[in-house]
Amino acid sequence: MKVTYKLEAFEGPLDLLLHLIDKNELDIYNIPIKEITDQYLEYVQAMQELELDITSEFLVMAATLLSIKSKMLLPKPPVIEFDEYFDDMDDSLDPRAELVAKLIEYRKYKSIADMLRDKEVERSLVYTREPEDLTPYLHVVQENPVEGLDVADLLFAFQRTLRKLANRNVVARIRRDEISVKERIREVVDLLKIRGGKLLFSRLFDYEMTREEIVVTFLAILELMKMKKIVCYQNQLFDDIVIQAKEEGTDFDTQLPTDEINY
Repeated sequence: MKVTYKLEAFEGPLDLLLHLIDKNELDIYNIPIKEITDQYLEYVQAMQELELDITSEFLVMAATLLSIKSKMLLPKPPVIEFDEYFDDMDDSLDPRAELVAKLIEYRKYKSIADMLRDKEVERSLVYTREPEDLTPYLHVVQENPVEGLDVADLLFAFQRTLRKLANRNVVARIRRDEISVKERIREVVDLLKIRGGKLLFSRLFDYEMTREEIVVTFLAILELMKMKKIVCYQNQLFDDIVIQAKEEGTDFDTQLPTDEINY
């Protein structure tokens, strides 16, 4: 009859012992040393039969378990009531105490190692890139131009500004060039001569003309109509106004009023 063993890989004898305790759901603080020792020796024997390399640590642990097992089989001394100090001392004489302490410490470090392994796997799923210069994206803090100044400093600066303004007594007067109605009449007459005695009303204006120039132009047209030198008409409704000289070939210069026209 063949017996097939399937052995898991253990990192050491403590790892094997923890596996046996967890598998059998045993209390680590009250280990049934006989049962654990028998199962441990079965694993070691199976490794020898499979010609696996058994380190000295496994053999040392087997010897330790056998030693603890033999101590547990020895008859216990009679129970004598002592104070609490001696009771604690009696508990420390348990041959399993040292092994239990090692197993608890090993389990703690093993759990930490498992947690770090999970962190490693989680971190391996994160892909990084080369660092970039993020200076252009930094928030630029504007410097306060009045930092370090108080209300008194601002008041003195305001007073100095007022004194400077008080010293400016120079007043410049700018006189605007005025265009008389008579001059504008002559300009309209010259345009009529160039255009052959007929001119569109819109040709007298452009976007650069001031309000005064527009008003003077209207007055010049009215004055020429009053003098019966021109006639204004439209070819159709909402069409541009046509300005036409009444007499073709008439010399307007000789017929213009010699006196200045005031409006």
